[in-house]
Amino acid sequence: MTRTPDFDGAELDTFFDRMSQQFEELTRQFDGTRTFRRNTAVDLRDDPEAFVVAIDLPGFETSDIEVTVADRDLSVDAERELTHDTSEGESADGRYVRQERRTDSIHRSIRLPGAVRTDGAAATYNNGVLTVTLPKRTVEEADSHRIDVE
Repeated sequence: MTRTPDFDGAELDTFFDRMSQQFEELTRQFDGTRTFRRNTAVDLRDDPEAFVVAIDLPGFETSDIEVTVADRDLSVDAERELTHDTSEGESADGRYVRQERRTDSIHRSIRLPGAVRTDGAAATYNNGVLTVTLPKRTVEEADSHRIDVE
C-alpha cells in the first residue's frame, strides 16, 4: 500500500508565497521594476501584394497595443496591468499588506524583407492575435529620383 503525504493548506500557501517572492526578485534583477516582460511568437508571410505579420498577444485589449512602422521596421508594443486575487486587502492607512499587481509588456521589432507603403497599412486584433497587413512598395514608388548629368 502506497502512502500519500498529508498536505496542510497553510504549508502549501507558504510554499507558493515563497516561490512567488523568488520570481519577483528574479524579475527585479532583470529590469529593476515589477514588470514582467516576455517575448511572443511572430509569423511573417510574404504575399504577392503585401507582407502580413501575425503576432500572438493573448489577454490584451486593443487599446493596450501600439503598432508603428518606419522604413522597413515594424514595431509592436503591448502593455497592460495584471491583477491577481489576494487573500489580504489594504490596511486602514492605505499601505499594502500584500500586493500582486504587475505590468505585463511585450515588445517586438521585425525587420521587413522589403519596402512598404505606410498609407495602406492595416491592423486587426481578433482572439488574441494581432494581424498587420503592409502593402509592398513598388520600384516606381521608391524614394528615388533621377539626377541629370551635366
